[in-house]
Amino acid sequence: MVPSTRLLLALSCALLLGLRTGAAQPDTSRFAQARHQMVRTQIEARGVTDEGVLRALRTVPRHKFVPEHPPELAYADRPLPIGQGQTISQPFIVAYMTQAVQPDSTDRVLEVGTGSGYQAAVLAEIVDSVYTIEIVPELARTARQRLDRLGYGNVVVKQGDGYNGWPAHAPFDAIVVTAAPEQVPPPLVEQLAPGGRLVAPVGPEGGTQELLLLTKQEDGTTARKTLMPVRFVPFQRKN
Repeated sequence: MVPSTRLLLALSCALLLGLRTGAAQPDTSRFAQARHQMVRTQIEARGVTDEGVLRALRTVPRHKFVPEHPPELAYADRPLPIGQGQTISQPFIVAYMTQAVQPDSTDRVLEVGTGSGYQAAVLAEIVDSVYTIEIVPELARTARQRLDRLGYGNVVVKQGDGYNGWPAHAPFDAIVVTAAPEQVPPPLVEQLAPGGRLVAPVGPEGGTQELLLLTKQEDGTTARKTLMPVRFVPFQRKN
């Protein structure tokens, strides 16, 4: 028996509908819902408005960057320990620092202090390329593996002392420092492109720290702005 033209058309439509409602469906997992709630209640509600930043925070699976913690804690409004005396910043701080450097799709960004790799992944969702340096060998190794596994091919991880930046890939359109030096390292300022932005927590361990934004002018000078009081782990140097 030969199927009628009408039946074949109906089967074709059903097949197409099935394809469209398969893998292309939005991520409705509990983790996606947790990310959307995190962005709505912790980030948008506190003044982060950059749509690229918000989209990145909704996309990056934060729970995969803290596998040693229950997944529910990954989306809580708090920092979490990641071993080796280091932490992953609370989601709001990651979003706030990312927005502060005004990331653009063509930017080359340097991150000092890879940690778990989460901040690098957020940046990688927005910019062209991310170069990130981590002084703790074990954290550099696991972050590199994690970022590769999650498909972040535009992130390059190096183990080493981030004080001197990464001259081979300078100048950078933006620099994000995720541990607190007592002063902004001069080599990082030197590696900023004209018009580039650097955000860093600055201050002594256990003392008052401030989140600073430096913008490099065309003449090489910098404009400095204090954003908020913060508390970060200290910036480490090689002995």
